[in-house]
Amino acid sequence: MNNPRIIVALDYAAPAEALALAGRLDPASCRLKVGKELFTRGGPALIETLLRRGFEVFLDLKFHDIPNTVAGACAAAADLGVWMLNVHALGGRKMMEAARAALADLRTPPRLIAVTVLTSLSEQELGEVGLSGTVEQNVTRLATLARQSGMDGVVCSPLETRVLRQLLGAEFSLVTPGIRPQGGDAGDQKRYTTPAQAIHNGSDYLVIGRPITAALDPMQALRAISAEIEAALKG
Repeated sequence: MNNPRIIVALDYAAPAEALALAGRLDPASCRLKVGKELFTRGGPALIETLLRRGFEVFLDLKFHDIPNTVAGACAAAADLGVWMLNVHALGGRKMMEAARAALADLRTPPRLIAVTVLTSLSEQELGEVGLSGTVEQNVTRLATLARQSGMDGVVCSPLETRVLRQLLGAEFSLVTPGIRPQGGDAGDQKRYTTPAQAIHNGSDYLVIGRPITAALDPMQALRAISAEIEAALKG
């Protein structure tokens, strides 16, 4: 079964732009991520359109609220037919367990993952919000809690994947943003690496935005990164 490792981030303000980009990509070669701004503007109709075009969708809304509210939101997202959705691990054990329970009776539930520490945050910024310890220590603690709470995986920086893979096992999915091809612009990411290094470190799925969406030929850029991933898997 085809299992593309690249998730293209549709970081657009307008649904028309996102759909135009999707029209230049092959659904057999990637999945698509829809985040807060795009979903707020495009809503369920956008998700339905992408699904009709053959894409699997990661709905990246990072639900973080009281357990009942998050459970209801996860059930609503599952009704849309998305492939993956996420919650924020800082919501705690009860919230994550409620999210898991909301999907338990579905024949084909979406993959449910948790965000650990945003890749835009530095150690200094973590301290400012009251999280003591290093970035890696916080990520490890939250990822362990997520696994104990029934999550299928976590979103984490590719710099933490090696430790998490060893700690949490092969079946726990590691989804990593902060991917930049060699020589690419880091943008607003503080913790990032190349696609090949992310795969070597243990990443399962790579969330990639501008290196593909801003390319003159997005499909060509996608193929080049896919080739880098395949070479890393064989190596």
